[in-house]
Amino acid sequence: MKRTSSILAAAAVSVVIAAAGGTAALSAESADWNILPAPEGHPLPEIISGYDFRSPETKALQDDDFENPGMLWMEQGAQLWETADGPLNLSCASCHQDAESAMRGVGAVFPKWNERLGKPLNLEQQINHCRENAMQAKPWKWESEELLSMTTFVRYQSRGMPVNVQIDGPMAPYFEKGEELYNTRFGQLDMACTNCHSRYGQNIRSDHLSQGQSNGFPTYRLKWQKLGSLHRRMSGCMGQVRATPFKRGSDEFVALEIYLGYRGTGLPVEAPSVRH
Repeated sequence: MKRTSSILAAAAVSVVIAAAGGTAALSAESADWNILPAPEGHPLPEIISGYDFRSPETKALQDDDFENPGMLWMEQGAQLWETADGPLNLSCASCHQDAESAMRGVGAVFPKWNERLGKPLNLEQQINHCRENAMQAKPWKWESEELLSMTTFVRYQSRGMPVNVQIDGPMAPYFEKGEELYNTRFGQLDMACTNCHSRYGQNIRSDHLSQGQSNGFPTYRLKWQKLGSLHRRMSGCMGQVRATPFKRGSDEFVALEIYLGYRGTGLPVEAPSVRH
């Protein structure tokens, strides 16, 4: 009975979205939004952070570092940066020294091509790659407090810098795969990412639909009451349309992350952001 009710509720949401039709009808609130011009060939007519669709209360929570609950993970990441681990007794600081300078800009360009592995890695994967190969330490589990904290700490060093994910060269096939996945219908509800996010600015239940970007992750969701990764959010979206989610850290989700990064080209890194 619970499962049937969930399917009916999700189906009702899809009907509401489908009935709305078209793209976003920007309201008077848009006068206060930070709208960026989209580059030539971009899938969006303008680029707007999910931050601009949030309530004033949520924005205020994100803007105040003393109130932003995601900053707890950032502070834990700062401690882990200096903490030695593994048989070599090394920390991140042992190689990179000061994170504020060494990691400046890093969070704005991931996922990034890894020449050694011949594939792109996102930031979580790069952190674990360094742990395994440089520190000879055990990788952290996806969604663990340690990996979330370190990812947030590294991304925080690029806060305010424009997102600029590479999509050409060896990254091109992954970018194209991500775009394909974004527009592919999945699950019992037969819905794709674009079915919701092309209607950005419109209401879905008590929230506003965003453009489907990644500049705020890791993000503290009020619904979760904790910080979470982008892959957790994508996994949740697939579950909501009654599809089997890809594994977190999978090539599919990394490809989709590359495309979402491109959709937010030029937006400032906000991590840790606060969302509903």
